[in-house]
Amino acid sequence: MSLGAHLIELRKRLIISGLAIAAGTIGGFIFAPNIWEALSAPINAIADSQNATINYTGITEAFDTNLQIAFLVGIVGTSPVWLYQIWAFIVPALLRKERRYALSFIGSAIPLFLAGATFGALIFPRTVTLLLSFAPDDFSTFLTARYFLDFFIKLVLAVGIAFVLPVFLVLFNFIGILSAKGILKGWRIAVLCIVIFTALATPAADPFAMLLLAVPMVALYYIAAGIAWLHDRSVARRIASYEHPSSNPDPEPAV
Repeated sequence: MSLGAHLIELRKRLIISGLAIAAGTIGGFIFAPNIWEALSAPINAIADSQNATINYTGITEAFDTNLQIAFLVGIVGTSPVWLYQIWAFIVPALLRKERRYALSFIGSAIPLFLAGATFGALIFPRTVTLLLSFAPDDFSTFLTARYFLDFFIKLVLAVGIAFVLPVFLVLFNFIGILSAKGILKGWRIAVLCIVIFTALATPAADPFAMLLLAVPMVALYYIAAGIAWLHDRSVARRIASYEHPSSNPDPEPAV
């Protein structure tokens, strides 16, 4: 394809992705009040026992908050569409082996990210409740809507990305950068990093939420090591077959 043909193809993919995200954003804006009510439920739950409220500090902040929620829904909800458009634009330039690796990476990374984001959303109410419980009873907590929503988005994205990291271990193994032995050798550091991350993502005073997040992350780490081990065995067998090919000696000619 010429440069002009590439640009035309890129414009086509961008238009389809943009229309999908716009449609998802419109739908998200319709349900933004319901989503915002669900997100602010932890604050409403402790409003009676502690003076904690979410405030709008600007004239347009309420609209901006709903718009941000709508855009987030549009991006996440239409991710299969625009991710496919990216894939369709890139795949003609890849070799068959590269296509297989890229497709496997995308096919595993998307569900893992969504699973991690779901975990982040599940632990969000408990995280907010426990963090606000450190405030004295005679103090008031006033949160801006923008800060509250940013805290939710950062928590969900952080947990979602953490669930995708084992996929990178497998990818590095498949391209020959990291071996299964190297992955398993660093299990102590990996588990320590996971525990530190879960302690930061969830309050240390809530061991249940910390355990709920740490167990699947550790399991994903060992699953990645297992996949890498199987791949290393397959590579070792291929190398051995190349170095020591099985061949039958030629029969002696009949006299």
